[in-house]
Formats: sequence, C-alpha cells, structure tokens
Amino acid sequence: MKQQDGATSPAEIGSFSDDGKNTIGSQLASRLREAIISGSLEAGSKINLDKERQAFNVSLSPLREGLARLISDGLVEFEDNRGYRVSPVSLANLEEITVLREEFEVFALKESIRVGDVEWEGNVMRALHKLTRAERDANRPETLEHWEAVHRDFHLTLISGCGKPLLLHFCKTLLNLNDRYRRTFLKQTSGDRNVNQEHSEIAQGAVARDSDYAADKLRQHIHRTGTNLLAHLARTGAVR
Repeated sequence: MKQQDGATSPAEIGSFSDDGKNTIGSQLASRLREAIISGSLEAGSKINLDKERQAFNVSLSPLREGLARLISDGLVEFEDNRGYRVSPVSLANLEEITVLREEFEVFALKESIRVGDVEWEGNVMRALHKLTRAERDANRPETLEHWEAVHRDFHLTLISGCGKPLLLHFCKTLLNLNDRYRRTFLKQTSGDRNVNQEHSEIAQGAVARDSDYAADKLRQHIHRTGTNLLAHLARTGAVR
C-alpha cells in the first residue's frame, strides 16, 4: 500500500462517493486511519498533501477534512509552517494509553452491564464467536487484518451498551492509538498467551451481569497486553 514518500497506491484505494452519511472526508479519514494504524504511513513521517491528494484522486478540501478528523483522534499533528505529520510513537505514550484504557474501558463495561439490554448481550456473544473463530497467523498478513477488525469490534461491542456517547468516543480513540503499537507486535508473533480464553471470560462475565468479575478480567487483559507490548517494543528497539 505504501509508495515512496508516503504516497498511497490509487489502485488499492478504490473510489469515493458522498452518500450524505459518509462524506468523502470521512471515508478518507477511515482509510488514512487504517494506513497509520497499520504502519503504511510511518509514525513521525511528514504527510505530503499533493502526493496524497493525487494518490487518493481527491481535492485538497476533503483531504484536509479527513486529516482534521485524525488530529482529533491523536493520529495526526499539524504545525504552522510545517504542515501535517503522522503523530510519533513512544514507550511513554503507550504506557499512558494503557493506563487510560484500563480506566475508561472498564468503566464503560460496568455501565454496559448495568444498563445494557438483551440485544446488547446477544451482540456481545456474536462478537465473541466471530473473534474466537478468526485465525491469527503472523506469516499471513491477511489473517492479521481480519483478526484486527473482529478484535476491535469485540472490544467496542462490549462497551456499546453503556449509553454514554462521549465515553465511547474516548474509548474508540484510545483503542485506535493502542492498535498502532499492537500491529507492530503482531507482525512478528501470533500471540504469547491464550487471548481467546481471556476474551471469553470477559464476555461471559458481562452477559451474566457479574460486573466485578468482568471488569477485573478486562482490566487484567488490557494491562497484560500493554505490559507485553512495552517489553517487546523496548527489547526490539522498534519504539523508544
């Protein structure tokens, strides 16, 4: 997907259409977000507007709209006289993201258990089933992309019943920021523990309305993932 100087291949992008619900700017934001999270647009790299505009075959206006959305997500930075740049990564940043995820996601899960309805319960179990069935093989990149999608859906479904849109926005932002680091880890390993069991324990506790159990399992899950990522990235020197 990545070309020289950070440009993206138009052949792999597809066309954009404004259907009134998903503007061209929002579609661009989604594709740029994936490029950043996957590492196709490297952390700290300058975003050349002319090259990206030509690569996506769009005008500057929707491109700037998409980048503005990513600034609010913490994935892109803008500086006067310097332009747009992919936000850098660091071990300190990952550590902060992990701590915040533990607090925000656990609170959102507790609220979902408290006020979520039967439909939410069903959604959680369906998301768990899809995640459990998904293959994750470091030697087959296509499986990692699919696993990432269903993994993200599972975590967001868990907290979707909380009834707090602002809280959900914060959790989605933190999950996006965290995924940038986990993608680096998954490219080199298929995992180092039984994450399927962990996901199952969280989901089962949630639909059983055992708030303390589910919250504790989710907190442990996020903490272990963050700790493992920090150790791996520090050991390999991929992030400093």
